[in-house]
Amino acid sequence: MSMLNKVCLITGATNGIGRATALALAAQGAELFVVCRNAEKGEALLAEIKVRHPNCCATLLIGDLGCMADIRRVAQQFLDTDKPLHLLMNNAGVVNTHRKLSRDGIEETFAVNHLAYFLMTELLRERLVQSAPARIVSVASAAYSFVKGVQFDDLEYESTPYKTFKVYGHSKLCNILWTRQLAKQLEGTGVTVNCVHPGAVSTGLGHQDHVVVGKIIGLLMRPFFRSPAKGAENSIFVATSPSLNKISGEYFSNCKPTSLKAWAKDDGAAERLWQVSEEYVKRA
Repeated sequence: MSMLNKVCLITGATNGIGRATALALAAQGAELFVVCRNAEKGEALLAEIKVRHPNCCATLLIGDLGCMADIRRVAQQFLDTDKPLHLLMNNAGVVNTHRKLSRDGIEETFAVNHLAYFLMTELLRERLVQSAPARIVSVASAAYSFVKGVQFDDLEYESTPYKTFKVYGHSKLCNILWTRQLAKQLEGTGVTVNCVHPGAVSTGLGHQDHVVVGKIIGLLMRPFFRSPAKGAENSIFVATSPSLNKISGEYFSNCKPTSLKAWAKDDGAAERLWQVSEEYVKRA
C-alpha cells in the first residue's frame, strides 16, 4: 500500500532494523511516531530523518518497553493525537546473556520481546480497526526453532537453566503464536497481522546486556551478518506491499510466507499464551 501520509508507529527505531525501517518509511512519505527508551538516540534519529526527508513529520515517544506503565503512557500519548494508525511495527527487542528482570519484575526477554508487543497492540487495537485498512507487523525470528514449544510451567526461566539463544527463541515463538491468534481475532476488520524473520542482522541487539562475552560474540559473528538495511527489507515488504492486502497470520522470511515448525502452529498453545499474557498485563 502507498505510505504517503500514512501514520506509522514503530518501536525500537533507534538502532539496526528499526532505524532502517523508519528511514525507509519516511522516504515513502509516511508520518512516523517512533518509540524508544533513550531520548538522546531518539532525537538523533529525528534529526537524521529531518535531514534526509525534510517533508517527513516524525514524533518521538519516550518509554521503557520493559515497563507496562510506560507502554500505557506512550500508547495514550499517541491516542490523544486523534490521528489514525495505519501501521504498527513491533520491532523492539532484547537479547540477554544472563537472567535479568524488567522494571515490572518480569524476566526481561519475555517482558520486552513478547508482553510489550501484546500490550502495545491491545492498547492501539481499536484505533487500528478504525483506521483500516491497516497492518500490524512484528519482528519475530527463526530462533523460535531453538525451543520445542512454549514453556508454560516456567515462562520466565526461574528454574530452567538460562541459555541466551533458547530464552530469546522462546520469546520469538511467543511472537509467532500471538500473531496467529491475533490474526484470527481481527479477521474481517481490514487489519492484517503478520510477523517476519529478518535474518541474522548486525544490530545493537544484545548490547543492552553489558557483558564482555556477549559483545565479543557479536564482533566475531559480524562478518556473517547482513546489514540492518538488508534485514529491514522483509519488514518493509510486509508493511507496504499491495500484494499482501488480505494476507494475515503469516510468518515471512525473505519476503515470502514461510512454513513453520509444528509447535509454532499449535492453536491450543496460542490460545493459552493469549490468556496468560492477559493475566500478566492485568497484574502490572
